[in-house]
Amino acid sequence: MHDIEPFYSWRHLYTSENDTHSPFEGREYSDIYFSHTVYNYYIHPQWDEFGSNTLYLKILFVDYEKSVAIIELIGEWNDCLYNDIMFLKRNIIELMLSKGIQNYILIGENVLNFHYSDELYYEEWHEDSDGGYIVCIGFLPHVITEFKNAGIDRFLVFNDDILDIDWRTYTPDHLIEKVESLI
Repeated sequence: MHDIEPFYSWRHLYTSENDTHSPFEGREYSDIYFSHTVYNYYIHPQWDEFGSNTLYLKILFVDYEKSVAIIELIGEWNDCLYNDIMFLKRNIIELMLSKGIQNYILIGENVLNFHYSDELYYEEWHEDSDGGYIVCIGFLPHVITEFKNAGIDRFLVFNDDILDIDWRTYTPDHLIEKVESLI
C-alpha cells in the first residue's frame, strides 16, 4: 500500500497545502517518512489524515466558482467502529461547505471496504449541500453493494456510467462536466 500515491497529474492546477481555504493549508509532506497505516500497512505520506484511523484522503482539485471538490480516498471506510463519516463531515466537509463548496466528487478506487453504522451524517451532508451532489467514481462493486444495503445510496450519486469513468484521462474541468452530464 505504501506505493499507492494520490493522483498527482493535476498538481500544477491545484494543491491543497497552498489553498488558503483548504483544511490542509500549509501542510508539509515527506516522501521518505511513512507514518500512517491502514491494517498495519504503511501508506504513502502524501495522503492526508482527517481524524479517521483507517481512511485517508487527498483533495485533488477545488473549483470555488463551480462549487466543486474532487477528493480521492484510500483505506477502509468504517463508520461502524470508527465513525469515519463523522470525521469526514466535521473535519473536512463542513470547512469546505463554509467556503461555498456544495458539490463533491469522491474517487474510491482505493477504498477497500465499507462498514455501515447509520445514515445521519450522510443525510446531514446531503442537506447541508443545498441541492449539491455527492458523486462516487471508481468504488469497488462490493463497496457499492454495501452503500446500497445501508440505504445511503439515497444521498450518494452513482451508476454504472459514473462508476466506470476513466477519470485520470480528464482534466478536472472536463471531469466535472462529464460527471454533471451523467447525473
